[in-house]
Amino acid sequence: MEPVTEQAAKAAAELLKGAGLHGHTYAIDATVAEVALRQPKPVALLTSDSDEMTKLCGDQVRIIPL
Repeated sequence: MEPVTEQAAKAAAELLKGAGLHGHTYAIDATVAEVALRQPKPVALLTSDSDEMTKLCGDQVRIIPL
C-alpha cells in the first residue's frame, strides 16, 4: 500500500492535465498511474480501464487489459 501524499496528489493532477482528462471520475485512475510510474521498471498494470491508463502512463507502463 502506497500513501497518497500531497506531492503524489499534485503529480496525479499533472498526469490528468497532460492526458487531457479532468474531473473526479479519473482521479483514482490518475493516482494509480502515478504510483505505477514511480515503481522500478519494468512495470505491468492490470486494469479494466486500459484506455484511460494508457493515456495516463504512456509507454512507461505495460497496460494489460482485463
